[in-house]
Amino acid sequence: MFVNVTCRIRIDEPAVDLGLISAVVSSIRDIPVDPWTVIIGEVGLGGEVRGVSQVEKRVNEAEKLGFKRVILPEANLKSIGFETKIELLPVKSIYEILGLILTDKRRM
Repeated sequence: MFVNVTCRIRIDEPAVDLGLISAVVSSIRDIPVDPWTVIIGEVGLGGEVRGVSQVEKRVNEAEKLGFKRVILPEANLKSIGFETKIELLPVKSIYEILGLILTDKRRM
């Protein structure tokens, strides 16, 4: 997948893979992703979610900014070495995250 970012901004961050996929699927299905959720993860060609660097800093910053939950690679869950009030939801594949983010709350 190639994503065009406006204003000539260059993104060399593999941790945005999972968030971009989530945004595209959310748009296609017309089901919004919870705005209080941060999505972190690199995605492999087989749909596996790979760990990312500096996950502690990312989670800590998300908590400071008031987010309620973080979806992150299961491989990174062990590296969170501090207590956090934010909900951490580990995933191993894109199929797991799609079940988490694409629950259509309008139909509930």
